[in-house]
Amino acid sequence: MNPHIEHESLGDPSHPAIVLIMGLGMQLVAWPDSFCNALVARGFRVVRFDNRDVGLSGRTPGRKRPNLVLAMAAAALHLPVRSPYTLEDMAGDTTGLMDRLGIARAHIVGASMGGMIAQVLAAKFPQRVLSLTSIMSTSGNRKLSKPSKAAGKALLARPADPNDPEVVIEHLVHTFGVIGSPGFPSTREEMRQRIGRAVRRAYDPPGVARQLVAVIAAGDRRKQLKEIKAPTLVIHGAADPLVPLAAGRDTAAHIPGARLEVIEGMGHDFPEALMPRLAALIADHCAHVAP
Repeated sequence: MNPHIEHESLGDPSHPAIVLIMGLGMQLVAWPDSFCNALVARGFRVVRFDNRDVGLSGRTPGRKRPNLVLAMAAAALHLPVRSPYTLEDMAGDTTGLMDRLGIARAHIVGASMGGMIAQVLAAKFPQRVLSLTSIMSTSGNRKLSKPSKAAGKALLARPADPNDPEVVIEHLVHTFGVIGSPGFPSTREEMRQRIGRAVRRAYDPPGVARQLVAVIAAGDRRKQLKEIKAPTLVIHGAADPLVPLAAGRDTAAHIPGARLEVIEGMGHDFPEALMPRLAALIADHCAHVAP
């Protein structure tokens, strides 16, 4: 049975739908309001949601924290990785939400892990996908997806006191300071407000760990990417330290007809200064596809 998926729907339900899939551990509020509103202003219905195991969506029964070290070791040795669920399951969560909302076909936009889920959805459920946009994501080719040492360390670090919201917020402010966009820096106060909104809404590290194991278990998807028929836009930051630009180039190279848009100065975040440009890129991409 699929878990409950918390969502928000913005704009006119009769307009073409853009479904936004967020990345590892990130909630629907990580899609900036300004970005969503800009897409609505361009004539789209926008649906954003919490993936399973984060935010206000359902949790995996048992809620056991997986052994990340063991999962990474198994993947490095090309052994099967045991995961409580898969990216395919998460793609099914998305189509299930579309069913609930009466959306037969949608423009699918995913960021980071959400980009991986979007890719899987486009390959497995082509009849549900009008277009695909994959942002700061990867094909699963591990040779090209390795983070910088600082970014990898920041991603796997834990806050000193996970039960103190202020400590957690400061920890995540540091993390995004490492992986964020050097060409479009956010102020510390902006980051605190954005991150604080999410932490106070929900915070569940074991759920994030389970999502990460699902990513590790997914492995290389390059063969699957070649099956995608939907018009595809790949967006990647030239300064992304967590998922290098080479991973974005590889993703575009393996999706037939995909267009790659490289953004100088962009890292692994959604800085407010970039929202008009990102919204315009995606709206223009979607507008050229017949509903």
